[in-house]
Amino acid sequence: MAESFEMPQSADRAREPVRFEVAGGDPESAARDLAVVHGAERWSVRRTDGEFAYRYTAVGDSDVSIRRSQLRGALRGEVPVGVDYVVTWITSGTARLDTGRTRIDLLRDVPALLPPDEAVLFMAEDHDQRLVHFGREYVHRVALEYLDLGGRPLRFDPEREPEPGTAARWQGALVALSRALRLGGPESEAWHEAKRSAATAFLDSFPPRVDDLPAVLGLPRNARLRAAVEYIHAHAAESVTVTELSDVAGLSVRSVQESFRRVFDVSPLTYLREVRLDRVRSELLELDPQAGVVGDVARRWGFAHLGRFSAAYAARFGEYPKQTLRR
Repeated sequence: MAESFEMPQSADRAREPVRFEVAGGDPESAARDLAVVHGAERWSVRRTDGEFAYRYTAVGDSDVSIRRSQLRGALRGEVPVGVDYVVTWITSGTARLDTGRTRIDLLRDVPALLPPDEAVLFMAEDHDQRLVHFGREYVHRVALEYLDLGGRPLRFDPEREPEPGTAARWQGALVALSRALRLGGPESEAWHEAKRSAATAFLDSFPPRVDDLPAVLGLPRNARLRAAVEYIHAHAAESVTVTELSDVAGLSVRSVQESFRRVFDVSPLTYLREVRLDRVRSELLELDPQAGVVGDVARRWGFAHLGRFSAAYAARFGEYPKQTLRR
């Protein structure tokens, strides 16, 4: 039967220990346990040929944890946006990630990044899956020093495959993580060194894009506004409300609106629209004109009405999106 466990619920989980295992031999328990592990609603799990069994283990801390998911059967379920960056691969069986616009087939021994800011439909059958969870706050702290970012927000592209030259370093980081856990545990100095090396290997394997923020946000008096702006940059593809920005910044709704007016001379939602337009332009400049579809890119960044989008794009950049695509 599956063992009981509790998952950390807060995004502020600095160095909380992570160690649990769930296992069992019936689809009902698997559907419940694996959904909880992934912070999801109940999943669909069924038998395939042979004896059904599942096992999920995790060890480390809330900065970095190593995990393994084994299932003799088939599952299907949604993984919501979480508090970690997750690198995953399989060593046997089949598994697929689907955001609705992007499908990623997990390959044997090839690491892939779980889309950080989108819910993902996960489908797998008779699989042995490996995962490394990196706490977002921890990655951002390491990136601040390792990449000299000056506190700018990070954006990761889950469709980007790691360069061949990073494979050896990634594998070496995993070996070091496992050895540190085996010999010293998650409180040891070796573990702290190994998890930092793993975080830098992650940043090398999946190099982030960096958003340039206005220098004025570096002033102490704009610290709370900066938090709201960083939230917009990190969640630009999602539905963002002024109330959310108020919660993130620790300001009233009115103060958030006044702060955006004071510093940027626009409302918070206008600022969000401009960030989205910038993201669309970046994608259009990278797309093959023969394959690129402007409407798909626009909708991905929250523009439902394509006529209004096209007009706003032209007003901001002095050309229509199709002209950008043909460059």
